[in-house]
Amino acid sequence: MSAHYKNFKTVVYLPAWEAARLTKEKLEKDYAFLEKYIGLDKVYLETYRDRDVPEERLRLIKDFLEEKGVEVSGGITTTSGDFEGAEGGKRRLFNTLCYSDPAMRERIKKISEYTAGIFDEIILDDFYFTNCSCERCIQAKGDRDWVTFRRELMKDVSENLIVGPAKKINPKAKLIVKYPNWRESYHFTGYVPEEQEKIFDATYIGTETRSPAYTDQHLPEYLSYMLVRYMDNAWQGRCGGGWFDPYQCWSSDRYLEQAYLTAFAQAKELMHFQWGDLIENRFVTAMGMQLKKIDEMMEGTGKACGIPVYLPYASCGENHLEMRLGMLGFPMEAVNRFPGDAPKLFLTKSALADKEILGKLEKYVRDGGDAVITTGFLAEVQDELKRIGLTEARLTGKKYTVTRYHVTGDYAGYLEQNEGIVFPELLHGNNESWSLLNGGEGDLHTSLLLRSTYGKGRLYILSIPDHDSDLYKLPREAVDVCKRVLTGDDYVSGTGFSSFIYDDGSFILYRYVKAPLRTERVSVHTRKKAQTLLDVTSGERIPATKKIVHEDFERHEEMVAELILTPGEFRRYRWE
Repeated sequence: MSAHYKNFKTVVYLPAWEAARLTKEKLEKDYAFLEKYIGLDKVYLETYRDRDVPEERLRLIKDFLEEKGVEVSGGITTTSGDFEGAEGGKRRLFNTLCYSDPAMRERIKKISEYTAGIFDEIILDDFYFTNCSCERCIQAKGDRDWVTFRRELMKDVSENLIVGPAKKINPKAKLIVKYPNWRESYHFTGYVPEEQEKIFDATYIGTETRSPAYTDQHLPEYLSYMLVRYMDNAWQGRCGGGWFDPYQCWSSDRYLEQAYLTAFAQAKELMHFQWGDLIENRFVTAMGMQLKKIDEMMEGTGKACGIPVYLPYASCGENHLEMRLGMLGFPMEAVNRFPGDAPKLFLTKSALADKEILGKLEKYVRDGGDAVITTGFLAEVQDELKRIGLTEARLTGKKYTVTRYHVTGDYAGYLEQNEGIVFPELLHGNNESWSLLNGGEGDLHTSLLLRSTYGKGRLYILSIPDHDSDLYKLPREAVDVCKRVLTGDDYVSGTGFSSFIYDDGSFILYRYVKAPLRTERVSVHTRKKAQTLLDVTSGERIPATKKIVHEDFERHEEMVAELILTPGEFRRYRWE
């Protein structure tokens, strides 16, 4: 249990280089800062990162913190320093280990045993992968490709060099593997969560998003939420927490937003990396105040949920696309198992890593499900989908610059003179399928959201622009068409914010602190029998107005409440 918060623990990672130089006086001063501004529940104290930390130093730090009521666990970062007997001349990014080298294998086994002799819980930092392609690895790989070789190698390392030896020394030891924020590339470097799930006791996930427009991976801020949800679903409640840092954030809001979204995703622990870089850091000083607000807001919240997006293990393709939708107010829920019992689902090109996906999709739609696939998915399998009979639509290979949008049917309207966005041409049989949203320029247009019926269900094709982030430029009315399809009876009209929903019927709205830096008016729609929208945070009740809509030849009543979202502020709401 947290000594400071009801819904999560606040945790700090203390790496080996910091532990090696911490004096008793510095430890006392640093602790006072962290306790004041974060509230320190737990510390992961590293025994190795390029160097060993002597046991007497670890004991000094551990005893001090435990006397303060702080829980202390161990940490290991698997990078190499001077490993006696190890082969030289190996070129490896980030100085990760060569797990084909006998000396390195033996050394990391000893480190695991050493750490287990001091701690009952141990986390592996996310350098626990291999990118080595030295001569020894080339010979060991043989005829296998690098992905297969590294995945098999790291399964062996996990069982026989890390977990097995640690538990032999300390049967009570709990081993945690932390996965990085680059989910789409795990399989290239030997991460095997489907196998490591059977070996390790728990997992952790990186939620660092930093400055998306400039940092190497261009990760949407929504990743800080989505990857926690993904690992919690994949490891069935055994995701221990989310891990973020202050690097390349450049503003306190960008740093804090990582923590907000990690908490909204219901991470059990909020890991602040790392001890030395947090001390006297202006980013940290607001953290405790904001976490207290989130803790109070989250009290009594149901379980996080959303629109299932199927991301099988070892999958990549249209990477981060589902997170970009999350940035537009779509409440996304990433899962690693096909969500066959969900009323709606979303499939990107990544879903094609499941070799049985087309059979699953056909049965899902025929039995009554609503599936949305992207044009990236369609491009890879359009002949197979036509053969099955799910859709006759196809991509021609042509591109259209879209400046005009046409919303068809019950919400009909035209949106002219928008900034040009390049979309693929999607052809379909008129009246065999129906376009809910068109886009074009001049006398030409193409479907941007297409619907077909099949069995008891429906298949939708969502067109994705050539530049994924151009999704942010779509006009509100065009985005709303897609929201009505994916979210059903409840949606929040607008852009520039994220919506996080929970199975108790409540939801959190958050507008990011990024350009354009202004308030955003949004409309909250529901077809529930409701009269007012309760702001759970403040207790205010926002009156709703009734609206009659006609959709699919049926008459519906909606209740609509108007809100103004301010950058950097979060609120939780519930219909009454």
